[in-house]
Amino acid sequence: MSLEKNTERVELPALTSIVLTLIVIAGLAWYAVNEPSPRQSVLLPREELSSQFSMLPRSHASSVTVSDEEVLPAEGVRIPVKLRNLGPQLVEKGVIDEEKFLALYEGTPLLGEAKKLLESSDYGELVMTQENSPVVLNFLWALGLANKNPILEEGEMMNPAYGGAGNFASTGGWTISKGDAMQHYSKYALVSLTPNQQELVDKVSSGIYRPCCNNSTHFPDCNHGMAMLGLLQLLASQGASEEEVYQVALAVNSYWFPDTYITIAAYKQDQGIEWKDVDAKEVLGVDYSSATGFANIASKVTAATRNFGGGGCGVEQAPRQQSGCGVGGQTRTARPQSGCGV
Repeated sequence: MSLEKNTERVELPALTSIVLTLIVIAGLAWYAVNEPSPRQSVLLPREELSSQFSMLPRSHASSVTVSDEEVLPAEGVRIPVKLRNLGPQLVEKGVIDEEKFLALYEGTPLLGEAKKLLESSDYGELVMTQENSPVVLNFLWALGLANKNPILEEGEMMNPAYGGAGNFASTGGWTISKGDAMQHYSKYALVSLTPNQQELVDKVSSGIYRPCCNNSTHFPDCNHGMAMLGLLQLLASQGASEEEVYQVALAVNSYWFPDTYITIAAYKQDQGIEWKDVDAKEVLGVDYSSATGFANIASKVTAATRNFGGGGCGVEQAPRQQSGCGVGGQTRTARPQSGCGV
């Protein structure tokens, strides 16, 4: 009886082995018949790929990345304003100490651009690129700080709860003027606005945010806010429409906060909206461009498309991936998250 049990245990594995061998042989024979020939394309045409991709579940589509070029054109963007002799005026009045300003860019390719901005008596239209964005930021910061405007004199900057307008990064952080920055605060009629133009600046400044904080441009407590305020006044004074103002502001903010807007572009693309088709007013609003709004958007973007980094509020020296808030910032190798302190 013991011998019979042993015989049964040996025969069962042998039978299983024979069956498995037959299955393998049959599989190899099928592959030999059905294997694609060298001339048989295994790639779908681009049209079919696009069609099939569009039918993927949204969780798959969200992994598509957005190129920098879509958001940050290498050739730059044309800002439809003429600076004329604003540079020499800012230097003459001491808002910009030319020696200090140029020292920031000594030994860099930006020195020529910085000199032109400060010395040209008939500067034409401004073209902003990723490379010259720090110079443009500082120039517009000086303009926003010094140009006389009710937003600076009657708005949130003057709220007694904050202890005075001089305590913000946009004022205390401006260290390249002659004398204290507050000596130049809302003091000079560099850009004059009609009542309608001022109304436009009031309106759009309340709807344009920046991802380094939760404040709109109407509360320009950091360098980006003050620079944007200067830009909005320039645009309004030279006849830009509300739609044009938002379009330019989005392009400029994108160069100042590249990681932020590349991430937002990925989110919009996931919704089937190309960056060129986004609603600039919506994207610049609190739900997308404020620090809290962007954090919410970023949480919905997959790791494959997400870029991190925030901006800060100090004098900019050279191009950075994300403009910063302290004095300095020499390279573009890192994308730090920083706040809005001096």
